Amino acid sequence: MLSSVRRPVPQVTGISPKEGPPGTRVTIRGENLGISAQDLLALRICGVDCLLTAEWKSPNKIIARTGQAKGKGDIIVVTKSGGVGTCTVNYRGYNVQIGPLQESAIWIDETQTYNVMYRHSHASSPIASDGPDDPLGISDEANEKRFTEEQLMELFPEASGNTSLENFSPAWYLLENHHASSFEDLKAGLGYLKRKSSQQNEGPMAFVKGNLTTFLDCLDTLKAMNKKLMEDRQATTDGMITRALEDNLLKANTAADVLFHDVLGRKDRADATRNALGVLLRFKFLFNLPCSMERNIKTGNYDLVITDYTRAKSLFGDTDVPVFKKVYQEVENRIEGLREMLSKKLKIMPSSVEEQKRLIRYLVHLETSGEPAWDCLNNTQNWLLRSLHHCKEDYIQKDLEEERHDKEKLNPLSPMTTAQVMRQTGFKASNKAPQKVLFIDHLTRTLCEYLPDLWRLGQSYFSGKLLKEVLILEVVNLYSNLVRAAFLPATLKKVSVPERAMFGTWPDKRHETPIAWLPLCVRHVRACLASLSSFDLPTESIDVLQKLTFDVRWNCLETLLKQATKDIRSLEQSECWSVDTDDERGGTTKLPTMFENLVNETIQHLQEVVQTRTDETELFTETEDQKHCAELWIEVLQVFATTLDQLAITGNGHDSKQTGKVILPQDHNKHWDATPSLDRRLVIMMGNCSQTVDNILPRLIETLSKHGYPETGKIRQATLWCFKNLDIRLFDKYIEEKAGPVIGVLEQNMYQGKFDWASCPQPTGVRNYLKEAIMGMIEIQAEVYSVSPNFVERVMFRVIESVTDEISRLFQCVTNFDHQGALQAHVDLRALEVTIGGYKTQETRNAIKEALSCVPEIKTGEDKNLLYGHFVRFLRPVDDVLRHEGIHAVLYHGMARVDVVWICSQQAGDEQLAFRDSFFVDVGV
Repeated sequence: MLSSVRRPVPQVTGISPKEGPPGTRVTIRGENLGISAQDLLALRICGVDCLLTAEWKSPNKIIARTGQAKGKGDIIVVTKSGGVGTCTVNYRGYNVQIGPLQESAIWIDETQTYNVMYRHSHASSPIASDGPDDPLGISDEANEKRFTEEQLMELFPEASGNTSLENFSPAWYLLENHHASSFEDLKAGLGYLKRKSSQQNEGPMAFVKGNLTTFLDCLDTLKAMNKKLMEDRQATTDGMITRALEDNLLKANTAADVLFHDVLGRKDRADATRNALGVLLRFKFLFNLPCSMERNIKTGNYDLVITDYTRAKSLFGDTDVPVFKKVYQEVENRIEGLREMLSKKLKIMPSSVEEQKRLIRYLVHLETSGEPAWDCLNNTQNWLLRSLHHCKEDYIQKDLEEERHDKEKLNPLSPMTTAQVMRQTGFKASNKAPQKVLFIDHLTRTLCEYLPDLWRLGQSYFSGKLLKEVLILEVVNLYSNLVRAAFLPATLKKVSVPERAMFGTWPDKRHETPIAWLPLCVRHVRACLASLSSFDLPTESIDVLQKLTFDVRWNCLETLLKQATKDIRSLEQSECWSVDTDDERGGTTKLPTMFENLVNETIQHLQEVVQTRTDETELFTETEDQKHCAELWIEVLQVFATTLDQLAITGNGHDSKQTGKVILPQDHNKHWDATPSLDRRLVIMMGNCSQTVDNILPRLIETLSKHGYPETGKIRQATLWCFKNLDIRLFDKYIEEKAGPVIGVLEQNMYQGKFDWASCPQPTGVRNYLKEAIMGMIEIQAEVYSVSPNFVERVMFRVIESVTDEISRLFQCVTNFDHQGALQAHVDLRALEVTIGGYKTQETRNAIKEALSCVPEIKTGEDKNLLYGHFVRFLRPVDDVLRHEGIHAVLYHGMARVDVVWICSQQAGDEQLAFRDSFFVDVGV
């Protein structure tokens, strides 16, 4: 009852692999494939029953081997429980074409193969099999939506989908044959390919194991044949039956040779010709290679030439065939010519690094003898060294020609013209750059453009010390020495004479002009250091450039400061003696302002030079450098004191009437005053010195400090000391010039006319010797006030001290005074005391006291009234003269104060006429 219930029909839903030759082991998957091995009635694959090889695993899986089926077909499973089943997949069977060189366990009928071969007129040479149509064992797909060959060529321009070619591309093959296959199918195909490969690699033992049944059948057949032969031999007396067959075959062969001798000869010749043509066709790559190489060399397609040569060498490099050897020799000749051409092209300079690398790669692939990369490095370095030397020689020659041209045009210079030329050699540069400046510009651009290429080229092929210490360092040293020979020749004194000659000797011109261009030269060297530092050059080379930059900066600093010193010293030629007076500065000329402007201009020129950039050495790191810089600035600032001293003592001689020198036409627009007298020059220069010390030097010292110059305190101290000494010298010189004549005639005028203090007549007023001394002091005060009012007190204090000291000395030398002489001495001394007014100092008071102490005192009121009368008569004429002359000096105001106080004292009575204690003290306030 239960057995009569029918189960669902078997259904096959998958098979792996989907194709194969007879005997392929396949795995069948599906549903309701039977409940046991006994339930399985039939298994038909492509119409061939394979039940005998079937292995039932489960209701969903059966393993079997295919039969002798060809083409596509269904897989039908028949069971007792379910009946005849259905199928949703197909299997394709095909017969494998066994080649002559492939192993086979069964006899292969080659009749059809050779008939086809003869029909196509192929040579009787062995035929190689193209291999299986589908290495993955996946059934072919429909032709719908396949990739065309043009599309595949665009995707893979240098590949192919043919598995027998060297440029076989798996991606091409999969897109062409299995572009719609699932990933699982591709994995199954990979497993199939691995199994096939392992079967081919297992050797004869595996082959026998796989075809054991066939070998046993062959053994049984051989035994049966042997038994039959033995029976025939026993049944006949003439021996084996095959002997007669063999004799007949030999006779037939002999008769065939006689009949077809000519035909076979022609056939052999045709086969030979056919084989020759086949060889030409098969090896056309080699025979066409010389012409194709020559054509590609002309077009510059060296990559294709090298590829073809490498392929030809691998195929025919060791051939013994004479024809191949002859053709291959032609190929070698053309390759040798290509090597020579590329080697010459590699030596052509300048050339880019990319081009040099490409040529080196070609030569390496062509197996050129030697080291193309090292030869290229040496050639590049030698070319760069020659370029630097040629640059030096060209500009030295241009400089010589320029100097010769200047000498031809140069006329004898007048004294004034010479001085003007010397002034123009400072910071005012001409528009035409000197040859040295053009030289360093060209030299730096050449080095910065080509040295990095040499370094990159060396880094691509070498990394040893030879590259760093020899090639790069040699070029950098040459650049440094060429720059030193042009701008720092003193730094090459230790170099040998032959080596020094290699760096060139620049013309020694009479007037060196590139001073204003030195900061630009420093900029070029610093740009070279900054540019090459970014390429990670060897430390030794960077050190050389850093040392060069440091020396060039120091040379620029030192040269510009020395030039500034010369320019400041020559400022005396620019002094026009036009005095400007104001409340703050007093009386000064334009010279201090010119000095400040020149120093500030020097600082601005050196601003970029002094600043330290990345990868540079600090300019003022060493103590000696700081000291030397401070000394240079001290010299620059102190030389102005020398200029002031020179102008004060000797003047500059701009008065054409006095000096006889010619003033240039371009200087007519300047207001040149006549050179003042010595005493006036001294006062003017004292004003300039004071203006410099009080205002200009503090500003300049502050500017130096802001720009990073060292030891500004030392510079300030040394400069102030120098200007203070100058001020003292000028002041002493002026006092000597002005106070000397006043003091020198005091004694002579005092005793003029054989005057004697012991026999003096009655006083009639202040004596003339004192009046002349007072007028001399007033003259000094007026002169100083007209130039620089700030110096009036200082000068008058000193002059009055000298005069009072001299008068005190003269009175101390008097041995005897009579009554009238004492009264005359009191009149003179009191007049002197009141006249000096606010200029009295402790020294002058002491001097007057000492003089009064030598004179007898005045005790009676009559003498005092007489003293006042003479005193008033003395003051009023002086007052009238001062007012008439318009002299508004401090002395004059002091005298007016005396007049007012004296009137008030006379009205108050005699008791208020205490000269020493109240009156003269009040006048002196």
